Amino acid sequence: MYYDAHNHLQDEWLAPHLDRIAIAATDLPIRTMVVNGTCEADWPRVSALAQRFPFVRASYGLHPWDAGNRSPDWLDALRARLAAEPSAAVGEIGLDRWMTDSARADDPRLAGLRRASLVEQTEVFLSQLALATAENRPVTIHCLQAFGALDELLHAHPVPSRGFLLHAYGGPAEMVPRFAQLGAYFSFNGYFLKDTPTPITSANLNCNLLSYKPPKASRLEIFKIIPIDRLLVETDAPAMPLPQTWRTHKLPPAADGSSVNHPGNLDAAYAALASLRGLTLAELTAQVEQNFRRLFG
Repeated sequence: MYYDAHNHLQDEWLAPHLDRIAIAATDLPIRTMVVNGTCEADWPRVSALAQRFPFVRASYGLHPWDAGNRSPDWLDALRARLAAEPSAAVGEIGLDRWMTDSARADDPRLAGLRRASLVEQTEVFLSQLALATAENRPVTIHCLQAFGALDELLHAHPVPSRGFLLHAYGGPAEMVPRFAQLGAYFSFNGYFLKDTPTPITSANLNCNLLSYKPPKASRLEIFKIIPIDRLLVETDAPAMPLPQTWRTHKLPPAADGSSVNHPGNLDAAYAALASLRGLTLAELTAQVEQNFRRLFG
């Protein structure tokens, strides 16, 4: 059984391919996908997917990219949706300094979005973290170029006793123990395989990455030292595509030519992480299932 700790199955890029994705999910099989809403407009689509597909676990949140476009009643709307769906998680929420400090003014990914300051993002983040903590719901956190600020906030405010997920963790290695002590889980994403020279293909899902020496403090090196009982695996589909030659499942590109990540590429991410950690695929899947159930139930 595979568990996708984080994706966006509700994204319009995947809409034409949902039947195809469902077949792949059944064949692998993917036991659960945590599908993360990012704004008020897509929460109903997440809910509809959870009703349609038994493998979908709904999660609702306001992403830092969308914080600047929130409605005046966004928090009440989120609170009401969570009350109506007791099994739903909270996320994707978080902090993002890349958007405010590094992104180009014309970056198409941010078109039409008002870029909320880190102060404003913090207010939105803490409101959602408090909702998750009050009901001990699993919460998924996005962080980009703001790990120092996130560390301070998580040490200063209550977090769910069941823990929280730092999805596609890209923070410093030295912060792993600090976050883990607070209850963090860290999800490995197949996108990180762009740092390796050896592809995974559908014909060879047991490639050996153990002899590969990535640059110091690369994400692959960091995922060698994360406590094994804190590891999860994700796709972030349709975002964060694997390098072309590593993909076991493929979808046509989007209208603008962008690669569309198939959630079925979860199997390649699992296989790579197993090899990276010196585990058999069976050993890793059993461990990740335990970790996933501990966090998400």
